[in-house]
Amino acid sequence: MHSSGRWSGDSRTAREIEQQPATWTRVAEAVRRARPDIEKLVGRPGRRIVLTGAGTSAFIGEVVARDLARHLGRPVEAIATTEIVADPLAVVVDDRPTLLVSFARSGNSPESVAAADLLNELTPGLRHLVITCDPEGQLARRWSGAGNAVVLALPDEVNDRGFAMTSSFTGMALAALLAFGVEVDVEALAHAGSTVLGGAAEHATAISGAKPARLVFLGSGPLRGLAREAALKCLELTRGEVVGLADSALGFRHGPKSVLDERTIAVVFRSTDPHARRYDGDIARELVQSLGAERVVVVGGDDPGEFGGARTWPVPSPPGLPLAGYALLAVIAAQTTALACSLALGVAPDNPFPDGEVNRVVQGVVIHGFAAPEVS
Repeated sequence: MHSSGRWSGDSRTAREIEQQPATWTRVAEAVRRARPDIEKLVGRPGRRIVLTGAGTSAFIGEVVARDLARHLGRPVEAIATTEIVADPLAVVVDDRPTLLVSFARSGNSPESVAAADLLNELTPGLRHLVITCDPEGQLARRWSGAGNAVVLALPDEVNDRGFAMTSSFTGMALAALLAFGVEVDVEALAHAGSTVLGGAAEHATAISGAKPARLVFLGSGPLRGLAREAALKCLELTRGEVVGLADSALGFRHGPKSVLDERTIAVVFRSTDPHARRYDGDIARELVQSLGAERVVVVGGDDPGEFGGARTWPVPSPPGLPLAGYALLAVIAAQTTALACSLALGVAPDNPFPDGEVNRVVQGVVIHGFAAPEVS
């Protein structure tokens, strides 16, 4: 184990974080077997692609959309199932043929099933690609064998049994990139992931040891989706005792910066995009002025001097790795930080809500029938 021991505890969540690099090669093999069917499903270049999911699964779409759009040369949009179910007509914008890509760890969330069914009714010629960690989940069973759908089931070990999504996040994101033909050197990615895990104990415990009441995560472009996932992991694994917030490097100044106080730690995910990283550096240096160097962490940074003395958490980026692939490495920093904070607070990471107030698979959602208005 790269980061097991006293700092990470003996939990399923810790093991699922640590196993990620080893699972990525098996994810790649599952995608390789499904590629012929996926290529037929994607079809002609004009097809619009919508990426959907709820919570962490929605953030996968936000992370990978840009690289998919650039690779395919067509519109790719990330729209959460929770938005589709509440306002389906906002998604059905025209009569373009559409491919709906549904991300789901279990596929049993009510919105996941309802969103796919709603759009199937409202969008002529809709096709479905279901990327899931559970071939027995409702979403997979609903679309398995359908003439307009392909179900891509990932290896069982990627189906996290812990409360929070970790392996399932990186597994499904990698599967999406590979499914659409984005080039990723999976062996190099796995090696880099092991490197990040190797340094996780030192960095994560330094953050948790500062006893933050708030963790602010910032990322530019697709890394804003990563920041949102990082904030969610913090909230989930600490039972909300450490408040996680997310924004973009530029957007943070427009009001959200007022959240900063003496118990805040800010984490900036430094982009591998040369243009975006200028703004990441600017906000990191500004945060050092507000919080002090010890309360600012730059994930992906190497030289503290570049960021006004902020602490850095190096993340290697193999040559040619797309930004979404880099996010799979950087998210390990967020996952291990959330785990370290959870343990420091005495919260059980595998079951942070024993009273059932928040559930592994969302409960209490009522799906209301939708009737499309008649066009006069």
